[in-house]
Amino acid sequence: MQYDVSTPADYIKALDGDWRKEKLLLLRQLILHQDSAIDESINYKMLCYTLHQKGLFHLNAQKGYVSLYCGNTEKVDPQGALLAGLKTGKGCIRFTKRTDIAATQIEAFIARATARVKEGKDVGC
Repeated sequence: MQYDVSTPADYIKALDGDWRKEKLLLLRQLILHQDSAIDESINYKMLCYTLHQKGLFHLNAQKGYVSLYCGNTEKVDPQGALLAGLKTGKGCIRFTKRTDIAATQIEAFIARATARVKEGKDVGC
């Protein structure tokens, strides 16, 4: 889904009363916790995260899930161990209402992707 908003605060407010808000806020916290230099903005009508002006992640509340767009997951997790048990698509990870984020290794995946960007390595498609 796309939200016609101009700030991250407006995006989050647009999800008031929606189960997806809780999932999105938890993923947002995991991303922002990685480095104080991570910038949050709106890009392509979704939350956008950059580090030193380099693309890192996008977060979006879709109709039935929350998507974490992360470029090429295989560049971050070649064996897929950190994403085991999660639903993935081309460049995205999907979190449904039933997904227990704390029981996944998504925090380690986010940390590894952030570290790769800090090292100047590509994580894109």
